[in-house]
Amino acid sequence: MTVTIVGSQLGDEGKGGIVDLYGDSADIVVRYQGGDNAGHTVVHDGETYKLSLVPSGVVRGTTGVIGNGCVINPETLFEEIDTLRERGLEPDVRIAARAHVIFPYHRVLDGIEEEAKDDLAAGTTGRGIGPTYEDKAGRRGIRVGDLLDSDVLRKRLEYAVSHNRALATEVYGIDPGEEFDAEHLYETYRGFARRLENEGMVVNCGEFLSSKIDAGATVMLEGAQGTAIDIDHGIYPYVTSSNTTATGAPAGTGLAPATIGDGEIVGIVKAYLSRVGTGPLPTELGRVEGQTPADGGDREASDTATYIRDEGGEYGTVTGRPRRVGWLDMPMLRHAARANGFTGLAVNHLDVLAGLEEVQVGHAYELDGETLHSMPPTTEQWGRCSVVTKTFDGWPEFDPVVENGYETLPAAARTYLEYISEELSTPIYAVGVGPGRTETIVLEDPF
Repeated sequence: MTVTIVGSQLGDEGKGGIVDLYGDSADIVVRYQGGDNAGHTVVHDGETYKLSLVPSGVVRGTTGVIGNGCVINPETLFEEIDTLRERGLEPDVRIAARAHVIFPYHRVLDGIEEEAKDDLAAGTTGRGIGPTYEDKAGRRGIRVGDLLDSDVLRKRLEYAVSHNRALATEVYGIDPGEEFDAEHLYETYRGFARRLENEGMVVNCGEFLSSKIDAGATVMLEGAQGTAIDIDHGIYPYVTSSNTTATGAPAGTGLAPATIGDGEIVGIVKAYLSRVGTGPLPTELGRVEGQTPADGGDREASDTATYIRDEGGEYGTVTGRPRRVGWLDMPMLRHAARANGFTGLAVNHLDVLAGLEEVQVGHAYELDGETLHSMPPTTEQWGRCSVVTKTFDGWPEFDPVVENGYETLPAAARTYLEYISEELSTPIYAVGVGPGRTETIVLEDPF
């Protein structure tokens, strides 16, 4: 059986915590897209773990698999594994042989290209994710399996480095350093390869997972980022470079689409909206300098924005950057529910909104005299949308008795949750009212 965890908004919905919540029932947790730009925070046994590449489930002792749809920085991989070992854990991590590798030149180019894009910048972490996916699509990428064959690695490095050095010097006019030195990279990455081999980490991902499922294993597929920044279905060009939706799970693991479709697909919803980067955000409250467009945001709601940002700790796990915040955007969620086929929802950070006199929701959009209940197909159209709001009574700060369940929530909070469920025609499986797994009300276990 499989359970796929998908972000329904712009990322930072709390996916890692939900993976941890249901982790007891999973034998294997798989990342199927993204790289070490995906910050996941997990609280387990009173300890906080911040992971950007290793699947969140490893903190609970499950096998973690990084699938072929991911891009991998070996340095980050081993730093995270070593840190977990220093904290007394023994993570069992497997890497798809078909996953592509991030090299230092990718990180250099990421920073340069993001700066050159100016207002079209997606707000990347500068980790080299986008340029690595560009090399993958351009058929000049280097895969994990290539690291294990010294002759293949040298040959492919010569071509890839030559191409990227020319891009750096002739297009961007920079003086390339050792990040573009093929021989230096060869020696460094052969060192990574030896560790991968010695620890038996590299697998044929689809075959490995299929054999485990056939033997009765339960598999959780952990998405990164969120639906609205999917390369195909998101707010292009303010998107990541991979398919963040559930449709990315089969391609990013080698499992059959029917295997994913026959399982559960749980959409993770933050009770409000947040994002990092430039571009439109129709329900935005206040402004974040350097990110909010000149004509965007609600200046009169700056106090509300500050309250939500501070209560929710809305600063990037990887970068520490302040996030833009806004009211929940229902057209975005309807789009996500359609694109992913959610069978259940987990609504996180409900506690962050406690204490507000009223809570608003972007119920629909108005565009050129037409009412829209889902996101329009182009980002330019999305940016021209005005928001039709729906107002809910606020609820006081609360200290729910999680083991007593859903009825311990304030009535106004339950009304808010039931509105979300009804609008998406999807039941709520869990409600997060704090950062730890013991602060999540579980209504249903997808396993």
